[in-house]
Amino acid sequence: MTPDNHALQHLSLTEFRSYERLDFAVGGQSVYLYGPNGAGKTNLLEAISVLNPGRGLRGAAFADLGRRLPDEAKGRAWGVAARFHSGEDEVHLGTGSDPRDITKRLVRLDGESVTAARLLEHVRLIWLTPAQDRLFVEARTERLRFFDRLVYASVPSHASVVSAYEKALRERLRLLTDAYARDITPDDAWLGLLEQKLAETGAQMMAARHEARDALQAEIEAHQGAFPKADLSFTGDIPPDDLLEGYRRARGRDGAAGRSLFGPHRMDLAVLHREKNRPAADCSTGEQKALLLNIILGQGARLASTQTLSRPILLLDEVAAHLDPLRRHALFDETHALGLQTFFTGTDLVLFDGLKNRALGVRIEAGQFIDFVD
Repeated sequence: MTPDNHALQHLSLTEFRSYERLDFAVGGQSVYLYGPNGAGKTNLLEAISVLNPGRGLRGAAFADLGRRLPDEAKGRAWGVAARFHSGEDEVHLGTGSDPRDITKRLVRLDGESVTAARLLEHVRLIWLTPAQDRLFVEARTERLRFFDRLVYASVPSHASVVSAYEKALRERLRLLTDAYARDITPDDAWLGLLEQKLAETGAQMMAARHEARDALQAEIEAHQGAFPKADLSFTGDIPPDDLLEGYRRARGRDGAAGRSLFGPHRMDLAVLHREKNRPAADCSTGEQKALLLNIILGQGARLASTQTLSRPILLLDEVAAHLDPLRRHALFDETHALGLQTFFTGTDLVLFDGLKNRALGVRIEAGQFIDFVD
């Protein structure tokens, strides 16, 4: 089955990371990229990932995405362009650094300048990278960011709500810390407006997260696959009606601490390995990877079954190498059965023997396409 609902057809890179120039006719297929470490496989996945709001799968600053030679002090202006098909429609998306200020980026949809949030109308991305292998044992902010990205794939407006919340939170904290440092009373009227905004967007954030969790958990229940089932819940919930007063009460403490210690940004995603009745943080590295794949495939299956939403594109960096052959083939089977356009990376061709006649294989060396495998 070849994905056809907003599948990536063509990708072009200009001065992006290790690529001086690349034109890749993807043709709506799934792809596996193989080659030695440092060849540029993850760079290509990162290029696709910047076709969504945010900084992409590495979280890199936009100024750091441009190709830079050893004798160059800063990266060059870069660009990523993509063409998608959905039925008979064709959509052209592009993003790249602003030539006047490479710390900022420009976004275009069919040649028109748009906000980054508009990208979610046409491409929904879910990724898993080696950096997420310790997701369940590291900072809760990373888990929440991971889950929010899953929410973006089903509710694109969630990205704008989170952005508005974070902007208001930064402005409120700036007022409080400045007032604390100068030992003065902060502007109550301005704080009140910011806290009203935080209460409104915070309630929307929590509602979207819970709705997405409920739908994802239902899909996990219904889906019979090779990966252990994950039970998902949140800690740090706050009744929406308590948000506004909670921000007011936290003013003094937040100003003194220099951090915002109250609000839905303090929530955490709790994941339980159902069969073993054990928190994910207490599971082995392999079990944690399998739980992440269960969550990602569950979200992919949910979106694939929803006619009003485009199927997500999965970016799975170095995932195959960390799975035993049974689960590796199960992953290939599930992504293929769900019709999910998936990009895999790995060092050895043998890792992808289960993708023969299902995906396009590309050997990469030093930022160059060396060979193709049908």
